[in-house]
Amino acid sequence: MNRKILIIEDDQIILKFLTLALKTHDYEPIKAENGAIGMNYFLSHCPDLVILDLGLPDIEGREIITNIRKINQTPIIVISARGREADKVDALDSGADDYITKPFNIGEVLARIRVVFRKNRIMQEKKTFEYEHLKIDFEKHRVFVDETVVHFTPIEFKLLELLVENQGKVLTHSFIQSKVWGYHTDDEYKSLRVFMTSIRKKIEKHDRNPLIRTEIGVGYRLRDE
Repeated sequence: MNRKILIIEDDQIILKFLTLALKTHDYEPIKAENGAIGMNYFLSHCPDLVILDLGLPDIEGREIITNIRKINQTPIIVISARGREADKVDALDSGADDYITKPFNIGEVLARIRVVFRKNRIMQEKKTFEYEHLKIDFEKHRVFVDETVVHFTPIEFKLLELLVENQGKVLTHSFIQSKVWGYHTDDEYKSLRVFMTSIRKKIEKHDRNPLIRTEIGVGYRLRDE
């Protein structure tokens, strides 16, 4: 069965372009010209992935991300003309999986779709992670410390998930930024430090032997010894 991709986009030219490209690559596109129709189709068609424009005529795109995340973890790729870093961070922190700025290359969009589906498959196969006092339920997006649920924002969860996927490896600042935000800048380096500090406060128990190690001037590593 072809994977269903819901496109919520009010620009008719872009909507037709994406629809044709997805059909050509054996996906089943579902078109929605505004946010209300998009949410109705999301509930009725149960798509495998959502492509979302933020600047819709009726509903703010970030509100749609939030509403979808209240229901399930269907992957969301934002494609928007809003190129400000703050807009990208807001969308990702609301729960989007990826962010592409208009104008875009269709090859890049298709590549991002493949990455999201591949990552989703890996996470479905590996539903939980346990190490010392830390436990993660990938399916329900829940983090436990000593069996107690700890609240994580979507972007914090993505950062922790990336460290878990690469446990024991040193991940550079630029690698982490490119995987989580889709790009890397000095501003996002500062944001990364803030998020990592927040994650540490939530999961660390032993200052002398922390789970997340800082490789000074390089990046971060999740301890595996």
